[in-house]
Amino acid sequence: MKLNWLLALIPVSVALNWFHADPILVFFCSALAIVPLAGLMEKATDALSDYLGPTYGGLLNATMGNAPELIIGISALRNGLIDILKASIAGSIMGTLLFGMGLSLLAGGLRKPRQSFDSEMVSINGALLMLGTFGLVIPAVFKFGAKPDQEISLEISIVLFMVYLASMVFTLLTHRPAVGAVAVKAELQEKGEATKEERPAWSPRAAFWILGAVAVVLAVVSDALTDSIDDAADAIGLTPVFAGVFLLSIVGNVAQYMNSTAFAYRNQMTLALSVNLGATTQLVLLVAPFLVIAGNLMGMNMDLLFTEFELVGIILSVMVARNLLADHTSTWLEGVMLIAVYLMLGIGFFYAPSP
Repeated sequence: MKLNWLLALIPVSVALNWFHADPILVFFCSALAIVPLAGLMEKATDALSDYLGPTYGGLLNATMGNAPELIIGISALRNGLIDILKASIAGSIMGTLLFGMGLSLLAGGLRKPRQSFDSEMVSINGALLMLGTFGLVIPAVFKFGAKPDQEISLEISIVLFMVYLASMVFTLLTHRPAVGAVAVKAELQEKGEATKEERPAWSPRAAFWILGAVAVVLAVVSDALTDSIDDAADAIGLTPVFAGVFLLSIVGNVAQYMNSTAFAYRNQMTLALSVNLGATTQLVLLVAPFLVIAGNLMGMNMDLLFTEFELVGIILSVMVARNLLADHTSTWLEGVMLIAVYLMLGIGFFYAPSP
């Protein structure tokens, strides 16, 4: 890969963060170091999807992509950065559904005017996202005070976590032959048209270990990036909310965006959407509830009570993304629409006052 030389910035970014260098320098070094890691993750996931199929390959990629989010979230909890943590969660949901998926639809549509994908996979993830959104709305409606809000959020988090476990049983066990079966065959046939040079040469075992190693390194680099984001945003002149919701979510999820865009461009739209939708579903049903539960165990006031701006952005993102995918086909124009909604939300958050 031509950008592998950027891997040298991994120790540089960690060292700069360790010695408390200029936060802007730490931020940009960390962001550039993530780019080649994204390429390695994409190759490893591509190799595994040859054996697992698009649905399971996308699920694995989404899980690995959210591993740094979990690690960063726990670090933020320890440091008491609750507002930035919740802004990052909201930003990741909006960024993945609008910007990440928009890039995928745009890239795929430029290669092939109209693409199809596994409708059952999209429907299941769409329904789970709607359910997760309801779980975020309830704490905002029943807002009584710090302690009751925390208790309500904890109980809802447990319910959401149980739903996530049920969805895994459904996907991997009871509906294993059905979910993604048609799309797996079609997309693997499409992949067979690729040249040997384009296909990864890693074995499943090697790809699995590489994917795990990249996830760990991504967590370390993302931790340095997160440590610098607040001061860097202040130096640039951005509000903490905008930095958390947009700047941090884009950089923190750049690996996922690059992977899904590459899959879509190769006409593997089921895998591309599985990465985006799977990551968002995990974020709502697994990562956010886990951080609430962990926060309560750590004695931190972590809850699911988002600001009005964040909540409206999440609801709009889920509704727009689900409606555009309702016909089970995609075009490049739909990708442009999703990106446009993301940019409009960005303008709104840029001018939104700090809470």
